[in-house]
Amino acid sequence: MCNKSKPLLPDLQTALIQDDGGAPKLVEDVPLPALKPGTVIVRIVAVALNPADHKMGAAFPTPGAIIGMDFSGVVVQIHPETQTNFRIDDRVCGLVIGSNPSDPSNGAFAEYTRARADLLLRVPSHLSMEQAATLGVGLMTNALALWSAGGLALALESVPVSPESPAERPFPVLVYGGSTATGTLATQLLRLSGLDPVVTCSPQNFDLVGARGVSVPDGGAIDYVRPDVVDAIKRRTHGGKLKYAYDCIADPMSVAHCYAALGRTGGRYVSLEIVPEELHTRRAVQHRVVLCYEGLGEDVQLPSGYGCTADAGRLALGVKYFGIFQNLLDQGKLLTHPIQKLEGFRGDPARLDGVEVGVCLGKEIGSNFNNPRIMAQCLHAFKYDI
Repeated sequence: MCNKSKPLLPDLQTALIQDDGGAPKLVEDVPLPALKPGTVIVRIVAVALNPADHKMGAAFPTPGAIIGMDFSGVVVQIHPETQTNFRIDDRVCGLVIGSNPSDPSNGAFAEYTRARADLLLRVPSHLSMEQAATLGVGLMTNALALWSAGGLALALESVPVSPESPAERPFPVLVYGGSTATGTLATQLLRLSGLDPVVTCSPQNFDLVGARGVSVPDGGAIDYVRPDVVDAIKRRTHGGKLKYAYDCIADPMSVAHCYAALGRTGGRYVSLEIVPEELHTRRAVQHRVVLCYEGLGEDVQLPSGYGCTADAGRLALGVKYFGIFQNLLDQGKLLTHPIQKLEGFRGDPARLDGVEVGVCLGKEIGSNFNNPRIMAQCLHAFKYDI
């Protein structure tokens, strides 16, 4: 049973929205998003920055749209038609589609957000709210990238593999960019699925990926700038028999390395960005791109291949795997990505001029939402370094 009482909420809230040019703008008179069947209202406690928070406004300006995807917070309102075990005041985390031209009234960088109840995770007591805020986008991305038909399709193997049904005979999966926020979650999920994650990253991040399931001593972590990186991947993947490549970087070098590392008979390649057609150099390689918001069951009207229509199948997959992820979190089997915590600055916001923040060197930014001005400054100075 859930408590569906409706505590008194303000009519207006403070939020970060896109201005006419897509840049972040702090406003204090934004209406709260409307509650819908199947959803809850969450009071935001912490948020995390993702590259998309900057890229969406830069590439697809949507004036007035609330920015932000990753959040943690407290349930404050539940729609009467929402079937859920969550109760008022439960600590939760998840993701929403910020900067969405199809629904500009909802985003994470605000005091309140509307979220699907079936895509929320209960925050275990051993996690801080800042740590929890980093999970939503990364877990949804991995659910789609690893198990959907539009990704590596591990759920469609002759013997499907997942954390609930680990492989009896491990096979390698390349995670290019294994020290990124998405990559460190991917390596853990692959290891929990009984598989052998082989990653590329900087040597300074070998300890990070080693703590998350990569077998570093036997060559499971490979320096992505070494001249023989492709040969090293082939040696580590049984002499060039690699069938699965997961590209968390998606630049010309990473695409070339992934394609060259896949075995002679080809395989599946999935990226987190749209890759120019001319970089797809092998017919035997099936290439796919995964965008995390495809799993939320909503329309996103964006040009250039970045839009999507509501897809019941992908939504169902997301709901299924979020249930699996909840069990893993409750059992302490998933480690969050290291974070750089930013407290809300008080006083003159100009003090933040020139701050460089982002997902950098194996750290994801988490922030308490006790002063949204810091988020505006963060987005203005956003950088994404691997």
